[in-house]
Amino acid sequence: MSRRSVLLGMLALVASGAPMAEILPANARDLQAYCARAGDDDRTRPIPASVVAAARRVFGSSADEPAALMRKSTVYRCMSGEIWLCNYGANLSCGKADASRTSTGAAAFCKQNPSAESVPMAATGHDTIYEWKCVGGQPQIVEQIQKLDPRGFISDNWKRLEQ
Repeated sequence: MSRRSVLLGMLALVASGAPMAEILPANARDLQAYCARAGDDDRTRPIPASVVAAARRVFGSSADEPAALMRKSTVYRCMSGEIWLCNYGANLSCGKADASRTSTGAAAFCKQNPSAESVPMAATGHDTIYEWKCVGGQPQIVEQIQKLDPRGFISDNWKRLEQ
């Protein structure tokens, strides 16, 4: 295969609009610039190593907590041009919230526990924004217990990274 045909093939790929490998920001300054350009990007990604110290401050973590653990348990996304962080912690959801007014997990739980005063999050999922109970074997919303941010994530789980 000639060099010319390889170059023509690459140009055809670019012209076709096929996605190229995404280059993720490697440091806090690049990440800040990326979010400023992106505005809103709901994809959650692991934080770069350069953001670990700031993430520790945001979440009140000890400086002794291993950087590898902080990177493994903390993700970022961009909202309104700002960097937002979420640390999975104990049963926290960093993905988009489940705002559905139906729950297959609650329905299955209520079939087995028709008068349960509360449906555990193990059944509904930790991303639900509602508290559920069972009435006559059917799931029923008690109240909304989580607030959503403008992008549909549980607002209490996300903290803005101030530079």
